[in-house]
Amino acid sequence: MPVYSMTGYASASSQPSAPTDSSGVASPASAAVHTAVTVELRSVNGRFLDLGFRMPEDLRGLEPALRELLTGKLKRGKIELRINTQRDVEGSWPQPQSDQLNRLSRLEGTVQNWLPKAQPLSVHEALQWCKGGGAATEKLDEPAMEAARKCVEGLLEAREREGEKLVAILMERVAKLRELADAAEPMLPAIVQRQQQRFLERWQEALASTGAAQTIPEENLKERALNEAAAYAIRIDVAEELARLRAHLEEIARLLKKGGEIGKRLDFLIQELHREANTLGSKAAALELTNISVEMKVAVEQLREQVQNIE
Repeated sequence: MPVYSMTGYASASSQPSAPTDSSGVASPASAAVHTAVTVELRSVNGRFLDLGFRMPEDLRGLEPALRELLTGKLKRGKIELRINTQRDVEGSWPQPQSDQLNRLSRLEGTVQNWLPKAQPLSVHEALQWCKGGGAATEKLDEPAMEAARKCVEGLLEAREREGEKLVAILMERVAKLRELADAAEPMLPAIVQRQQQRFLERWQEALASTGAAQTIPEENLKERALNEAAAYAIRIDVAEELARLRAHLEEIARLLKKGGEIGKRLDFLIQELHREANTLGSKAAALELTNISVEMKVAVEQLREQVQNIE
């Protein structure tokens, strides 16, 4: 399955078919007027699916159907759907039809009968009426839903393309963390042995300065020193942290290969990676391990920023 980003944009347009008369021929009065419906979808990252709608009031009744369409295709992200309508008229002036002019004449006569002082209509006013008020209202529900369906498919394609790029970036960061873990592992035995030797030297210095060696048997002192040195070595050993870090990296790589809705699981694994990198830094007994821990934290933070965009 592909990995989808939560970031994307798509737009699609649709147009209602021209009304026809009883013989199936397009009406000449409406052939010059076209209303295009444009649907836009903008998507950004979000913890849950958050839908917002901006549309003309005469299309507000489509919101339940649009919500069902989006929830069936998208799982996470902040989604904004916008619907715009635009009427285009072929030519600079409308072409009035005889039925429109007859209806307008009857209306003008009715008004002048009731209002004798009313001014006659000008040519410009008559043309404006034929352009707008005299035209039949178009049904835009089906064109709007058709454009919305095409727009959702376009958004899914955009999010899939973005997801492919995110997977490539994440796999680079995973490879970097593996390299850092591989670089740290050979250092551990030498670092632990060196720190143990330094601990024993300080132990002897402390005994000499306090005079405890004069009152406590040498065998007891030696046994206590070895026990303390072993406990200290366990405290500074980070082999377990490196093993857990590698296990988390393997799981991240597996999820990226599997695809699907993996964003929340990746969020959890990134938190675990950050915890292991922090523990490595706090237990580091050498500057080399400290530097590796810092580089790991940077790589994990880069992972976290990209994972925030995965559905």
